[in-house]
Amino acid sequence: MGFGPSFSCDISLNTRLTAEQREKYQNTKKIREALGTAKTIAVVGLSTETTKASNMVASYLRDEGFRVIPVNPRVTEIFGETCYPDLKSIPEPIDIVDIFRPTWEVAAIVDEAIAIGAKAVWMQLRIIDMASADKAIDAGLTAVVDKCMKMEHGRFGGALHWAGMNTEVITAQRRKFR
Repeated sequence: MGFGPSFSCDISLNTRLTAEQREKYQNTKKIREALGTAKTIAVVGLSTETTKASNMVASYLRDEGFRVIPVNPRVTEIFGETCYPDLKSIPEPIDIVDIFRPTWEVAAIVDEAIAIGAKAVWMQLRIIDMASADKAIDAGLTAVVDKCMKMEHGRFGGALHWAGMNTEVITAQRRKFR
């Protein structure tokens, strides 16, 4: 069996989004561009617990060279970095706002992301708010919905294959984002 025109891969990872929504909110080109140009990522809902997904993703992003700014009103410091209660309190520009909060909190977070001039909002796996994503897009931001930033960065950076995942990237070279 060859890999001709009929061969295709689908790593939708059990997303609840339709094909049309995946094209709009999980667009590969937009994801690669956002990750390739970002330097500073605010992680809203970053936990101090090392076993929580938000902490693992933020740790990974730090290891990959991103500046990660913690946003959590219940603590003052994570990873030795000042932890801010909200996006408005951050005194520097933010490229991506990575959201680890319940869906019902997303609208207010997106409003803040727009207000501070962020370039993108990223709703982690199972966080789906299409109205807020559309509001972000209408304001000129990139919006990613129901995707893990760590997995996407690893997929395009050529690292996830070590974990046994099909990255849909066929290459022997690791991609350089910077």
